Amino acid sequence: MKSANRYLGRAAAVVLATGAVLLGTTGTASADPIPGCTAGDVTAVMTGVSAGMTTYLFTHPDVNDFLTSLQGLAKSDAKQKTKDYLAANPQVRDELNAIRQPGVDLRNRCNIPLKAEIASVI
Repeated sequence: MKSANRYLGRAAAVVLATGAVLLGTTGTASADPIPGCTAGDVTAVMTGVSAGMTTYLFTHPDVNDFLTSLQGLAKSDAKQKTKDYLAANPQVRDELNAIRQPGVDLRNRCNIPLKAEIASVI
């Protein structure tokens, strides 16, 4: 349980940090924000993505265990293991992509550069 709590804590930190970075990015982009691209919109979408991922991981313990096993690995090793895992498990890949899609759509709609996102290895 400690491991799950640590993962959720890190996931929450990533969501909060992403929101903070996106706030800075959207705040400096223009005086008139794109409709649906306010700080509140960004936070709402990222909260939904985080909640969806949390639910998915708790209902798919094998995926949760795999992602938990990446803790402590070098970023490049974790990234490669994740790519290999998702290639071997296309249904999991598609389900995770579906959960993340609202964030991708938001980034594209609001012209938020990928560099502004604090990306995980997924």
